[in-house]
Amino acid sequence: MKKYITLLLLALGGSMVSCTDGFEELNTDPNRIERISPGTLLNPIVYELAAFNTNRADAFTFDIMQVSLPFPSVSGGVHRYLVSESAGNSTWTTYYRWLANIREMRIAAVAAQDPNYEAVALTLNAWVYANLTDCFGDVPMTEASRAEEGILYPKFDTQQAIYTQLLDDLDLANGLFDVNKSMSYGSDLLYNNSVLNWRRFCNSLRMRLLLRASKRPEMNAPARLAAMINDPAKYPVFTQNSEAAILKINGVAPNVSPWGRAIDFTTTRAAASYFIDNLNTWSDPRLPKFSTQARAQMGNSTIGYKGIPSAYSGSDAQFQYVPSNLNVALVTARVDAPMSSVLMSYAEVEFIKAEAAQKGYITADARTHYERGVRAAIEQWGAVVPATYFQNAAAAYNGTLERIMLQKYYALFFNDYQQWFEYRRTGLPVLPRGQDLQNGGVMPVRFKYPLIVQTNNGTNYRTAVENMGGDDVNTKVWWEK
Repeated sequence: MKKYITLLLLALGGSMVSCTDGFEELNTDPNRIERISPGTLLNPIVYELAAFNTNRADAFTFDIMQVSLPFPSVSGGVHRYLVSESAGNSTWTTYYRWLANIREMRIAAVAAQDPNYEAVALTLNAWVYANLTDCFGDVPMTEASRAEEGILYPKFDTQQAIYTQLLDDLDLANGLFDVNKSMSYGSDLLYNNSVLNWRRFCNSLRMRLLLRASKRPEMNAPARLAAMINDPAKYPVFTQNSEAAILKINGVAPNVSPWGRAIDFTTTRAAASYFIDNLNTWSDPRLPKFSTQARAQMGNSTIGYKGIPSAYSGSDAQFQYVPSNLNVALVTARVDAPMSSVLMSYAEVEFIKAEAAQKGYITADARTHYERGVRAAIEQWGAVVPATYFQNAAAAYNGTLERIMLQKYYALFFNDYQQWFEYRRTGLPVLPRGQDLQNGGVMPVRFKYPLIVQTNNGTNYRTAVENMGGDDVNTKVWWEK
């Protein structure tokens, strides 16, 4: 308040100094909160970002990773590797809007001397910034959201610097969490104030980032990842689905489905053959959870689960059936059957451990972690794992990274951009090559910076582009190189 009074007096030339006794008290609105509590923004941050990410999984990741695709779609589209210049605009603006709120949350937590809320803010900040930099590469971080300090044109941090900071922040957060101190500023939507589960999310996220940076020798990521896995007392992570960072959207306002009309989720869409065919091969119990059955064009009878090829050429009339589609129940939010919005799953943690074991980072049984990951991924969606599931040679662990990544692809279903990120890291799973692929048949690996960034922060934008090697959808980010 004093800051604004000072500015007002300066604007008036300082002539009213002698008349300001009691001015601050008289001009304080008793109905407005002068300082937010650390928990004020927690639920809006979690809900809005989870809802946005779920939408982006459907609008972008499903297309580029052959989960589902627009239908009819005789030309163009992300599934044909046509990623527009504006494809990342909503991601940039949405993430930065809520990163500003996360920053305010952390400032409030520090002021309140509440380590748990500070640790939660650090965890959420790392979650969002990791997604942001994995989408674009170098982005503003250290100078971002600081307009009140006069920083209107923030510099871009390199992705290596961002990852280094986020990993340090998550390590700091792990040490800040205090299970003996309650989270007293209301009930949070994600974990209902379970400090231990927030700590598990923090460390599970750190495992994700270490694995993603594992090709970069300067990060020493394999050894750091092994240190975490080998010390669960110091670094507790998800050990069951009930601990995972999955927001249950129950349909009670404001916790409502991102789809105002659930039917819009399935309108003019079709399931991709690749996504459906593997589930058919495994006789996977997730099929009816994920998908509808295809229908004959005449008579409307069901003909089993059958998708259409991604990036197909020719007219839509070539398909002599109505293809399977994703199940509308996935985005229908009810109190008795809430919708799942995935921030990070327990299954992903097990697949991280399986890969670490397969590559020799840790001394453990990769098969055990693989099977735990598969079971968790199936049970996460309310399906039951058949007793004979792993007797199927196509589903059984065969000692390869390819097998781990194929099942991880399904474990990352509806999890923001994670399927895309993991494909860029490993080149797996091996996706069919459609007949009408664009971009030289090469999957795009990033979004271009929004035009408004190029226009309003041109100098720093050009420095970032020079550092990265170009502002192009084919320019690899640091951890891919």
